[in-house]
Amino acid sequence: MTAGCAAPGPAAEWEPLGLSWHPSGQSSLSGPLLALAGRLDRAFLLLAATLWGAREERHPASMPAGTLQRVDYLHSFPHQASFPVRLDPDEANLDAFRAGPVLGPDGDVRLTRLAPAREVLTPAACYHLYAGHEGTSLAGPLYLTTSNTCFRHEARYEPLRRQWSFTMREFVCMGSAPETEAFLAEGRSAVDLLLKRLDVAVEWSVATDPFFRPLQNPQYLMQRVQPSKHEAVYGGELAIGSANQHHDHFGAGFSITRDGGPASSACIAFGIERWLFALVRRHGTDPAAWPDPAGVAAQVTGVPAGEPA
Repeated sequence: MTAGCAAPGPAAEWEPLGLSWHPSGQSSLSGPLLALAGRLDRAFLLLAATLWGAREERHPASMPAGTLQRVDYLHSFPHQASFPVRLDPDEANLDAFRAGPVLGPDGDVRLTRLAPAREVLTPAACYHLYAGHEGTSLAGPLYLTTSNTCFRHEARYEPLRRQWSFTMREFVCMGSAPETEAFLAEGRSAVDLLLKRLDVAVEWSVATDPFFRPLQNPQYLMQRVQPSKHEAVYGGELAIGSANQHHDHFGAGFSITRDGGPASSACIAFGIERWLFALVRRHGTDPAAWPDPAGVAAQVTGVPAGEPA
């Protein structure tokens, strides 16, 4: 850390920087932290546009459960899934809800009968991209980027580091296996250069996804045998980004083809809140001492930060 800088600890120490922590495992941002988050996302957009001419897409905060289940998400990660639910709209059911206590002493909603749950709150931003390009026959690599508020239940929550809802920016490539491998290599090199210029040190480590009962899941066992996930780890224990080779998992699941067969895909993902944590931990609590990620990305890419990439 820069000499003389102090890094915040508990949630209350982040409040002057614009963090408001919610016991549900969520944070609100304003002031310096919100401004830094905006500059950080601009940096990622500059990389995506300059390296690959990636097209940006925006998607809803939830997905049809049937769509996610095409790639077996609900069997693999039931412990992390969040579902938007509503009361059954039958008037008798609504009257029963209104007549009840509505809220329990701990703030829990005393629900009556629920309508069928058909959606899942977005667990990772890139799922929308594969579903959105279902049935596409690719003549060349397809490069996309998207950002979304993502939801994952965890055993514990910590401000910026581990949250129920968080912001994820992703780069995605769909194409042949060599094209996705080249994408990951080029993307990791660019991220390494960005982090070096930001003076934030990370180590790339082999990782696996947090499967439910992993030893019973063939996908987990495959990741152990043939490593396909690497995480950029800050401070020896906080993953602030990941590079993931999916092979034809999503291509087969969503009928996306390349060269007559299921397309390969790969993604590079960034947790915006975790990057904020790493930047403040490294550079201290004075916003004047923080580097400008968008400006640094402009130096790396040669594209002025204030201009369209």
